[in-house]
Amino acid sequence: MKLFCLLWSVNLLGAAQAAPTILVFGDSLSAAYGISVESGWVALLARRLQPGPQSGQPAYRVVNASVSGETSAGGLTRLPKLLAAHRPHLTILELGANDGLRGLSLAQTARNLETMIGLAQKQGGKVLLVGMRLPPNYGAAYTGKFQALFTDIARKKKVHLVPFLLDGIGAQPGRFQADGLHPTAQAQPILLDNVWRELRPMLTTK
Repeated sequence: MKLFCLLWSVNLLGAAQAAPTILVFGDSLSAAYGISVESGWVALLARRLQPGPQSGQPAYRVVNASVSGETSAGGLTRLPKLLAAHRPHLTILELGANDGLRGLSLAQTARNLETMIGLAQKQGGKVLLVGMRLPPNYGAAYTGKFQALFTDIARKKKVHLVPFLLDGIGAQPGRFQADGLHPTAQAQPILLDNVWRELRPMLTTK
């Protein structure tokens, strides 16, 4: 398992400690697996959040604590220390895909995700849950339940949801690496736009 932990600081007034933190907590899809870190969607997000001198947009500090191969159980063990260390204003939770690919219990995955959301909310932050889908060879019953899991959790925990991180890249040539699972650098702006649609309104509300 490759540990990926990268911090970008976007500072408007030269006081980085005062900038609200966005914690991105995911797996290889957020850890820029197989591509340069700078071309990953999280790095693109940090650059998009960099305010112009006259924009009036607040500064944000983006912390990427994503780990390739991470499961929801592994994430649950790591999250408390990260919340204590960074006290994020907003957590982008992108986990669960590896649970599904390994055929793990969806009920346990749901419990893990709900617990992580609760921890972030208890700390005082907002949560954006990022949904995923599984390849059709996992069977209609399992893939259907997996897809519905994210919608059900978002409704239950009252959090914003990105329905499908990889939306819009499946039919595009050159958008997946040779493994057929991980997006290429060319696809990363699409991933960012998928996240941004739900994230942007959250940045303007208390």
